[in-house]
Amino acid sequence: MTPRAAAGPLRRLVVLRHAKSAWPAGVPDHERPLAPRGRRDAPAAGRALAGADWLPDLALCSTAVRARQTWELAAEQWGTPPPVRFDRRLYGADAPELLAAVREVPERVRTLLLIGHNPGVEDLILDLAGDGLDDTLDQVRTKFPTSAVAVLAWHGGSWQELAPSLALLTDVTVPRGKKS
Repeated sequence: MTPRAAAGPLRRLVVLRHAKSAWPAGVPDHERPLAPRGRRDAPAAGRALAGADWLPDLALCSTAVRARQTWELAAEQWGTPPPVRFDRRLYGADAPELLAAVREVPERVRTLLLIGHNPGVEDLILDLAGDGLDDTLDQVRTKFPTSAVAVLAWHGGSWQELAPSLALLTDVTVPRGKKS
C-alpha cells in the first residue's frame, strides 16, 4: 500500500536521463560530450516536455558536460527556460543523494526537472513510485535509456515531504530526434 502524503498542491518531479554521450579517448567521464544521436535526442526531449505541458519551474542538472548539453538543447525548445541549478552532487549520485538534493528545492516550485545519470535516476524513480499508471513501472524496470523522461506526481506542502513509495509514476517516454 502506498503511504499517504500530507495534503498539499500537486507537485511533479520530471526526471530526464541525459542524452546519449560520446566516448572520446582520453576524456574524463565528467567531461564526455553528447554523441551525434544525443545532440538529436536532447531537443526532442525538450519538445516532448513542452508538448505534454511538463515544463518545469526549476531544473536541477548534473555538472557533467553531457548533462549540461542535454539541458541546453532541451531548454532551447522553450520560449523562456526556467532557472537551472547545476549541482556537482548529482554527478554519480545514488537515489538517496538525488532525493536529498530534491528535498532542498523551494516550496514555491511545483514542477521540478532533474537531469542526471543512471543508475541513480532509475533507482530514484523506482524508489519514489508507490504505483504507476499503465505499464510505466515495468518500462522503467526494463530499461530507462538515454533521453528517457519519467514523470512522478504527488501532493505535498513541500519537497521535503517527498519520500519513497509516495509518488505516482504517471508517464514514461523516450523522445528520439530524427536523423538528417
